[in-house]
Amino acid sequence: MSVYTIVGREELAAWLQPLSLGELRDHAGIAAGMQNSNYFVTTAAGRFVLTLFERIDVGELDFYLALQEHLAVRGLPCPRPLVDGQGRRWRPLAGKPAALLSCLPGAAIETPDAAQCLAVGRLLGQLHGAAGDFPAPLANPCGADWCRETGQALLPLLSSDEAALLADELAFQAAVDRSALPRGVIHADLFRDNVLWEGTRPSGVLDFYFAGADCLLLDLAVVANDWCFSAEALAALVAGYSNVRPLGEAEAEAWPAMRRAAALRFWLLRLDAQHRPRAGAVVTIKDPEQFRRLLESFRLAPTPLPR
Repeated sequence: MSVYTIVGREELAAWLQPLSLGELRDHAGIAAGMQNSNYFVTTAAGRFVLTLFERIDVGELDFYLALQEHLAVRGLPCPRPLVDGQGRRWRPLAGKPAALLSCLPGAAIETPDAAQCLAVGRLLGQLHGAAGDFPAPLANPCGADWCRETGQALLPLLSSDEAALLADELAFQAAVDRSALPRGVIHADLFRDNVLWEGTRPSGVLDFYFAGADCLLLDLAVVANDWCFSAEALAALVAGYSNVRPLGEAEAEAWPAMRRAAALRFWLLRLDAQHRPRAGAVVTIKDPEQFRRLLESFRLAPTPLPR
């Protein structure tokens, strides 16, 4: 989350009126993440999260907000959009589509242990199951086509070493056959800072604005790449997920390539933010090198799926 669009107090107070939440007491920008403008908003009715969507098409926004409501109804701990008297989940604010969502309890963890990886694997499996009957989902907005197009656009902007690595990885991923892999709605960004915890229990799943239909295994690879700092943690993650949705042989065979695909995707996201930045009042630019190094490690030493 970042702050690209400034929202004044009087403008926000007027925007909140149809939600009948009482007096606006405070609002403060959230300077983490990369894609949208976010604020904590406190009213007489409690604390909420306001998101202004900087680049999301309004048709896509309907999908993201409906998905969160769909999952919340099915017991997933995710933010639920507030709806006004006309049934609208979002309305324009400061020239951008904006939504107010419930603010979930808990805090993110920096260094998860194996037990927490087991729990988040189970949570991801439950998410995939709960989203299984969501009607007509959009495609993953940063899927294979996006990676290819963004990678090609970035090649002229990179150093010779980076460009050679990227070109080779794009060619490798283009040759990977994903047709046998189970598909469904994936979160696609379930990093440590997007899961809240109360004690040993996950209490919140945040930031669904990369969600879309893709290979379910890709979602597990995204989580593994960010959460698992040891073989024990990775085994626990996969065990927690497999207890909810068992993984097939095609997925086991595709695992090394899928971990590379997940590392590539986030390397590209961060390279794009670095080389083609957007103007913003408070903008977080994250270091692409973390995912370059991760990608290189998977290329040099692929590891099998724990079974």
